[in-house]
Amino acid sequence: MLNFQSVKDYHTSLINGQSTCVEAVYYYLKKIAAASHLNAWLEVYDTEAIERAKKLDEERQNGVSLGKLHGVVIGLKDVICFKNHKVSASSRILQNFSSVYNATATQRLLDEGAIIIGRQNCDEFAMGSSNENSAFGPVRNAIDEERVPGGSSGGSAVAVQAGTCMISLGSDTGGSVRQPADFCGIIGFKPSYGTISRYGLIAYASSFDQIGIFGKTVEDVALILDVIAGADEFDSTVSQKATVSISDKLDSDKKYRICYFKNALDHSSLDPVIASEINTFISTLQEAGNEVEAIDFDLLEYIVPAYYVLTTAEASSNLSRYDGVKYGYRNNRTDIGLSELYKLSRSEGFGREVKRRILLGTFVLSEGFYDAYFTKAQQVRKLLVEKTKQIFQNFDAIILPTVPAPAYKIGEKKDPIEIFLADIYTVYANLVGIPAISLPLFKNDQGLPFGLQVMAPPHHELSLLCLSKMMMQLKQQEMQF
Repeated sequence: MLNFQSVKDYHTSLINGQSTCVEAVYYYLKKIAAASHLNAWLEVYDTEAIERAKKLDEERQNGVSLGKLHGVVIGLKDVICFKNHKVSASSRILQNFSSVYNATATQRLLDEGAIIIGRQNCDEFAMGSSNENSAFGPVRNAIDEERVPGGSSGGSAVAVQAGTCMISLGSDTGGSVRQPADFCGIIGFKPSYGTISRYGLIAYASSFDQIGIFGKTVEDVALILDVIAGADEFDSTVSQKATVSISDKLDSDKKYRICYFKNALDHSSLDPVIASEINTFISTLQEAGNEVEAIDFDLLEYIVPAYYVLTTAEASSNLSRYDGVKYGYRNNRTDIGLSELYKLSRSEGFGREVKRRILLGTFVLSEGFYDAYFTKAQQVRKLLVEKTKQIFQNFDAIILPTVPAPAYKIGEKKDPIEIFLADIYTVYANLVGIPAISLPLFKNDQGLPFGLQVMAPPHHELSLLCLSKMMMQLKQQEMQF
């Protein structure tokens, strides 16, 4: 029986004849069926995945050189396009829409031999922090099925957490990969803005969105990044810098200069256990020869308001294309005019949270309020970018909590403002465009996981992942004593 630990070990077992791609696919199909109550998967491509696995096994047996992701079983969040497959953003308004092209990330996975086994549930249009906003029902956390898995990429996180695929791709606009990774006890990685092409990623807020990666080892995350990162003629915002292989350069003896925001760790919203564990781990980092220093960050209280003003404004614009005319859900009344058709189709097709954010975004862009809200938020964003540049002149990395508290019960949080404010630690990286990762280092006395968030300068993914691997090793060594 397959016992997946890492892509490297899996490939070794394939080459040695101890396993096959077909066996792997059947194994994961069985696991998906057994975990169907978690609602992580919206659709499973069982027949297609088996056929692709057979083809890959034949190629390997015939001596064809293996792709970097040969036979790796991967799931896609339901916002990433896969040609001739449904992609709905977990929304009624796109419920029966099929993509006519592959996202660049999807195509690069396929080109390296990956097996895409299905699409995964998420908050509608990636708007949410709990995966309770999907039109197809909430996803459940495999550790405690009464708790949320986080969002918006909750289905993608649970799919890896529950062992129903090897890797998942999600999207991260303000923490939508890192926060569910934290709640589920796995690794969630968001690269710098522009590292991975957004072509084929359904937009929420275009200047924030990035495709992110879920895995159980830093090495696997780095390998996926090697494959899907890089310039793309279909995305003018992607970095044009030549990419270098990261996955074979993760071992380093470097000692790092690390900072953390003192007012973030002392924040009243932070769970005392999270604060205590992070402070203890800071001592571990220092004992290992790293410098860790507290710094003041006087813009912390402006981060969440600026984020929600800007992202909802962009969402208001991006989601205006869903009007019930060219594709997607349409109200079927024939006795109404075009304007009424738009209103009814959008009112019926969009869920409550999406409508809330569209209305908020339309408001901050409206005449009389544009300068008061949108312009001010842009000014805050610029100040944050400048402040971040100054920080990274003196430090290699920033560490923060990923979330203020571990996973909560489904239905427990009723106030949307309370949920928005819980994004205080994750939205910063998206506002300034830097890479960030959540590492599953801790658990509380209830057995609920929580992570440490680590950030690095723009396009310093190699440094971030080297530091992440070192931190994971330090924690493992600490647990052995």
